[in-house]
Amino acid sequence: MISMGSGRKFAPSGGLFDVAGKEEKIAKLEHEISEPGFWDEPVKAQQVMQELTGLKDSVASYYNLEKRYQDTAALWELGVEEQDESVYPEVADALKALSKDVEHLELTLMLSGEYDANNAILTIHAGAGGTEAQDWAQMLLRMFVRWAEKNGYKVEMLDFLAGDEAGIKSATILVSGRNAYGYLKSEKGVHRLVRISPFDANARRHTSFAAVDVMPEIDENVDVAINPADLKIDTFRAGGAGGQHVNKTDSAVRMTHIPTGIIVQCQSERSQIQNREQCMKLLRAKLFELERRRQEEKKAEIAGDYQAIEWGSQIRSYVFHPYSLVKDHRTNCEVGNVHAVMDGELEPFIEAFLKS
Repeated sequence: MISMGSGRKFAPSGGLFDVAGKEEKIAKLEHEISEPGFWDEPVKAQQVMQELTGLKDSVASYYNLEKRYQDTAALWELGVEEQDESVYPEVADALKALSKDVEHLELTLMLSGEYDANNAILTIHAGAGGTEAQDWAQMLLRMFVRWAEKNGYKVEMLDFLAGDEAGIKSATILVSGRNAYGYLKSEKGVHRLVRISPFDANARRHTSFAAVDVMPEIDENVDVAINPADLKIDTFRAGGAGGQHVNKTDSAVRMTHIPTGIIVQCQSERSQIQNREQCMKLLRAKLFELERRRQEEKKAEIAGDYQAIEWGSQIRSYVFHPYSLVKDHRTNCEVGNVHAVMDGELEPFIEAFLKS
């Protein structure tokens, strides 16, 4: 028999949901919006509007869950009073769906970082190993694109460098939508593949690596100083699959930040001007991320708990052979269906990372 129980109740204030606190913040922001001159600073105004939308969505989700809980409780009580056991399966299904949606809302509310709500810039680099590693990099690209599409995010290809025979050497995508960076930041690090290589005539098992970097897209009002004199800008002809996809002009742009050695490039747009703008976005994000890492390392060192942040840290292994398993080495989260993961089912790993 099912029991609704009295353990978990919806509380309108305090705790992780803190609906009362959110409603108070909504009232303050709405008052701010009504003030004269609010739109005199468009960038700041847009940020306030985005924050307001996020708060309203969060509160609306809470009240929707509360109503569903009350409806399910009423159905349960009616079944008990009428001794109608036919409602039990319906109540069980409703509670299962409700529990899943509550966990999703809790997960969303964990995204409290300053830039978690931002768009995400995700870059994949194939490791050493030639065609096998380049094929693995393309598999990861498909995995992230599938995850984004399933979760309603827009994906834009910023840069793409094809492999010599198959796969890709590198690719950069912009994932646009609320909390894109908050979710995808869990994917930063080295991803390891173990499988029987389709490129090996002797059908031997191979291990391949690909590095994934994830950065938040930075708004224009965030101060990231870039001196034009520090930039080396090269243009070249964008490559493609052939035919109409090959650009006939030098529209692709490669930008080098001389003081740091950071290199970004973009060839996704037909216009050189547009590719320059995209390069500047990428460079701003990389410089911002570099400075943030420096500050985090300095804070950790002062606190006496310094650990080097290694770009080469292996975060997850994907095993196709001799068994099927995907394991995250930071959280010990494991999923046995490797094909589902490669088709974009990343939620278990994202949840485990955020909860940890």
